This record gives sequence, C-alpha cells and structure tokens, in this order.
Amino acid sequence: MAKKSVKKTIEEFQELSGYKFSDPQLLLRALSHSSFANEERRTDTKNRKDLNNERLEFLGDAVLELATSRYIFLTYPDMREGEMSKLRASIVCEKTLNLCAKKINFQKFILLGRGEECTGGRKRPSIISDAFEAVIGAVFLDGGLDSALKFIDDHIFKDIDHITLFSDSKTALQECMQAYGYMVEYKDTDEKGPAHNRIFSVRAVCEGYFDVSASGHTKKDAQQECAYRALLVLKEKGLFPVSKGK
Repeated sequence: MAKKSVKKTIEEFQELSGYKFSDPQLLLRALSHSSFANEERRTDTKNRKDLNNERLEFLGDAVLELATSRYIFLTYPDMREGEMSKLRASIVCEKTLNLCAKKINFQKFILLGRGEECTGGRKRPSIISDAFEAVIGAVFLDGGLDSALKFIDDHIFKDIDHITLFSDSKTALQECMQAYGYMVEYKDTDEKGPAHNRIFSVRAVCEGYFDVSASGHTKKDAQQECAYRALLVLKEKGLFPVSKGK
C-alpha cells in the first residue's frame, strides 16, 4: 500500500474514532495485520515481529477485560460474581467486538496483505475483533488508562443494551416467542461464494411479529444475526422484553 494511502487511513480513523494519537506509528501497527506486515519491506525497526498488531492485540485484550470488569462492578452493584463473569464474557467476545467495530465501519481501516484481502479477510470476524483490541492497546500505550477507558466507553459501553441483546440473540428470541406461544423457525435462503469465503443467508419469519433476513460466514452466525434483527423489531414494537403480565 502506498505511503499516502496509509497516511490517509490513519488520519481518517483518528477523526472517526475521536482519538488523536501522539504517536501515529502505534495506530499504524495496530491496524497492520500480519499479512500486510509480511508484504511490507520496512526498515524502520529491527524487530520485524513488532510490525503487525499481534502484540498490541494481546495488550488490548487485557485492557478491555479490566475496563469491562470495572464497568460491570460499578454499573451493576447488585449483580453476583457468576453473573458478572457471564456478562463480561459476552462483552469481550469476538462476536461482540465485531459488532461494535462494524458500527464505525472499522473493517475498512485494517491494513491487509493482498492475499488476505482476496480471500475475504476484511470480513473475517477474528481479524476485525483482533485489530479492534490492538487499537485499544495502542490507545492505552499512547494516552494511558484514562484514554483507553474513554475509547472503550465511546465505542462499546455506550451501546451496552444492544451488546447484551446480541450476545445470545437466538436464546433470547426463542424465550420471547415461547412466551407468546410461538416457536422460531430459521430457513436457509441462499449459499454462495468460494469455499474459503462462503456466505450463508437465513430468514426468520413469524407472522404478525417479524420477517427478517441476515447473512454470515456460517449458518450459525447468520441465524444469530437474524435473531438479533428480529429482537430489534420486537423491541421497537414494545414486545421485548416480555412483560411480567404475559
């Protein structure tokens, strides 16, 4: 990738994310997938291993877990330890981070090698979530814990209702519809793409309640996304969560 394009990527992401790096090289490293680092013949450092985002992802994972533990402890004073652990796991998981990252179109900023780009790497949840954690690690190194906490709050905790809703949408939707006397049925509607980048499409319909469709790299992911969209429809109609009187 041309230096001008990389510079533009860094500038655009800083503007979108709301955090300005004192050391933009940290952000560059956080956005650099190993495939990109391997293709780039840089000579600005002796440690080639530190040119990709893997070490920063390790750090960001720890910072995110600490921030999430703190958030849950302060926000839910009556929640028991077991429930706290379950909620934390649902927030820091790949699925949730992928959801939060995509809300700011984060995937377009990740720097990938040509091979990874051609095989659908930009849409791969593991790559997106790892890079997102790497950016958290970079913000922590650049601006300290307070800056990292603010970044996490802005891009994760402010949408906590949707995150908890998304964490296990299939179970939540099933329990909701059972309360209304219905079962949820998922129908496979399409399957396309090469073997290494298969896309599955699913539809969930419940007459009078919802008719939604979604796609994913596995049928399970597509169903989960479908259930999430169905819950948003029910929530908008005031049907979720189910009232105690039901």
